[in-house]
Amino acid sequence: MNGAHDMGGVDGFGPVVPETDEPMFHAEWERRAFALTLAMARPGGWNIDMSRYARENRAPPDYLSKSYYQIWLAGLERLMAERDLVAPDEIAAARPLHPRRNVAALSANDVAPMLARGAPTDRPATAPARFAIGDRVRARNIHPPTHTRLPRYVRGHVGVIELLHGVHVYPDSHALGAGEQAQWLYTVTFDGRELWGDDCDASVRISVDAWDCYLEPA
Repeated sequence: MNGAHDMGGVDGFGPVVPETDEPMFHAEWERRAFALTLAMARPGGWNIDMSRYARENRAPPDYLSKSYYQIWLAGLERLMAERDLVAPDEIAAARPLHPRRNVAALSANDVAPMLARGAPTDRPATAPARFAIGDRVRARNIHPPTHTRLPRYVRGHVGVIELLHGVHVYPDSHALGAGEQAQWLYTVTFDGRELWGDDCDASVRISVDAWDCYLEPA
């Protein structure tokens, strides 16, 4: 979808200023918001793409007014509300108001093994890759109303296939609970001048991972 979260190549936000020795969490509540999002995925039954979509699918004023983990918390509230794991009045009050729901949440002892195991997205190939390294491709100029991993700033532009990553879960359908629909995943490299014109530094190259259906021959 086109949303405020898709900031790549967008002017007006000022320079990126890295924080020296930035901590993983700036406050204890951020650590808890992260932990709760992981823990509640088990009873909630959502996947990583659903979780991303819940965070990104917000009105621009709402999204841009929140810090990183405030967006995580808002996404968690949405995911839980959609599954009747929390009621609107409980979110407003920031405390339980109704009988406790019996859920099989992730326990503290299960966190480290789960993170070490991860959730691989690679799947067996059922057909040859449509593109090969060195092929020129154009990123399709799509504007889906739902989740997508194709950045706006590369849509409609021509790049070159740099790497083949095998077949992976397609996030656009996975975010909607519409199945994995696994397909080939590529790294596509774009010349900065192709994206931003001749005034761009001639040495700039941008690499984007793109699923097969995002691309067409150029």
